[in-house]
Amino acid sequence: MSDHPHAQEAPGSVSELLERLDGAIDSFPKRLKQCASFTRRHLHLIAVSTVSEMAKACDVAPSVYMRFCQALGFSGYAELQGLFRARFAEFRPDYEVRLASLHEDGAIATSRLLTDFAEAGHKSLLSIANTVTSDVLDRIARGMASARVVHLVGLRRAFAVVSNMSYLLDKLGVPANLHYGAGMLNAHGAIFPGDVLFAVTFAPFSDETVRLAEAAAKRGITVYGLTDSEHCPVAEWATEMLIAREDEVAGFRALNAAITLTTTLAVSIRTLQQQS
Repeated sequence: MSDHPHAQEAPGSVSELLERLDGAIDSFPKRLKQCASFTRRHLHLIAVSTVSEMAKACDVAPSVYMRFCQALGFSGYAELQGLFRARFAEFRPDYEVRLASLHEDGAIATSRLLTDFAEAGHKSLLSIANTVTSDVLDRIARGMASARVVHLVGLRRAFAVVSNMSYLLDKLGVPANLHYGAGMLNAHGAIFPGDVLFAVTFAPFSDETVRLAEAAAKRGITVYGLTDSEHCPVAEWATEMLIAREDEVAGFRALNAAITLTTTLAVSIRTLQQQS
């Protein structure tokens, strides 16, 4: 059976897409069925993943995933992705759904979970090794090393990243200020000329973090960012951005790539200061 579908109009909404997907999945050939099955269980990945990443997760070639998109009526992956970007948070599975997915996959034994998370972490680290350029990382480190104070902001899942970085900078003797919680209301007032702001936010992005980055940039403060998507709104205000994508296990993501990047930055900042 051919993978090529007959032409049809693209779904105009996510609900229409899901209805079409559920109605067509049994009639798809094997490779498109692989795409459909994975995509149906991981809708949240569409907004922040490239077609190559989705194809790899489905264990098919990117061209096959493109045919899958066309089988649903889309011109290509970009059109499919457009349905999900504005409503990303609605498709992030809640924790009960994630746990249920573990049961479906049979990955509930502690030893199996450890193996799966270790493998996911390895993939995440390989990803940053292949995508983060040394030039960008070095420019950010030099910018932070020359700052009066390094300000760090990251809420929800990103808080673990910035709090760890704040701890390291404190131990290394680098002046740093961690912004969080209620202090976010007037945090920009504590940031002065000569300081830098390092803003960390992952999709779905923190409005508070984005607002602080905007306020700081408009006052002439240098902003650097760390995220997991090229479409992070902090990029509009940041001088440089780092992207760290975390491989996941049933919707659960550790912070291997992000913490490795920020640990590298913290140590590099202090090393550069000692050299100056």
